[in-house]
Amino acid sequence: MRQHGAASVVVTAPTGQLIGIVERQDIERCLAPAVQPHQGRYRPQRRTPSVEIGYKLACEEHSPSALVCYAKEAEAAGFTFAMLSDHYHPWITEQGQSPFVWSIIGSIAQVTERLRVGTGVTCPLIRMHPAIVAQAAATTAALLPGRFMLGVGTGENLNEHIFGDYWPPGATRRAMLEEAVALIRRLWQGGLRSHQGQYYTVENAQLYTLPEQFPPVLVAASGTRSAHMAGRLGDGLITVGVHAKLVDHFIAAGGAGKPRYTELNVCWAPEEAEARRLAHARWPIAGMQGALLSDLRLPSHFAQAASTITEEEIAQAVICGPDPARHITAITQAAEAGYTHVWIHQIGPDQEGFFQFYAQEVLPKLR
Repeated sequence: MRQHGAASVVVTAPTGQLIGIVERQDIERCLAPAVQPHQGRYRPQRRTPSVEIGYKLACEEHSPSALVCYAKEAEAAGFTFAMLSDHYHPWITEQGQSPFVWSIIGSIAQVTERLRVGTGVTCPLIRMHPAIVAQAAATTAALLPGRFMLGVGTGENLNEHIFGDYWPPGATRRAMLEEAVALIRRLWQGGLRSHQGQYYTVENAQLYTLPEQFPPVLVAASGTRSAHMAGRLGDGLITVGVHAKLVDHFIAAGGAGKPRYTELNVCWAPEEAEARRLAHARWPIAGMQGALLSDLRLPSHFAQAASTITEEEIAQAVICGPDPARHITAITQAAEAGYTHVWIHQIGPDQEGFFQFYAQEVLPKLR
């Protein structure tokens, strides 16, 4: 890296290839350990708010057939919903997978009966035109009547750059998302539709396969502006981690009474040391925040950016090990921060051990 003016840094690969220009304050913030819910002293309240517990189907880490099996096992273990990441690339090459999410959901619909399923999240901006997302979501909702949620967000350059399109700044992507969501909902109304907007054009499009019940549109947020947009635009909120102020912004902007979802990263293993090692190797992005997550272009760039993050920092950001109290405390803190739904991301290959642990040691204590 080298300086590029007083407040920015040029990020380059060891070969000298340009990765990008990033604000210095963003680098300092992004490489700082993320503040996670299990840090600090926990002060239990007299009565913990009720919360639904879901499971993350991490498409970056597992094969298509494994993801379908895990959805069935999650339902049997007592999880009430599952969220799937929608990527073209994994965050880092070591994660190893990145299947097409809509094919996976269609298969899940055939092997589950009660499990609600959502995208966490789809970006209907560049790689996927909102008219295509509208059709995909309508078809999925027809396959999963009353059991599908469309989670949307402003995306990452990691996945959206593949056609060579310009990667817009955050304010532009938020405006694009507003138009995209409005277009999706308009197409769901049925009939022949045309749209000429600032970012998207649709000519004489009609969705013929429509569900009896349309899915709620959950909007992802990571900061104040996106939380305000989610409260005004969305049927619910999606975040990663526990951020009480973000929930407050969402509610103040129109989100009162709407569901609020968040993801917690965990790594269960029989020994905490093993869990820490695995979490550091497979999910180092847990220690990153801010502009790097949205703006870096390739898995190799994320690996470079994460190379200075230590195992200790990941252990502060991920709930590691077999102590059920730590897992229960983190979920409880999320509920007390105002989240109504928490989904758990088990990092690594041992999903079977995780399901058994949560079914026996965690979920019964939260009902």
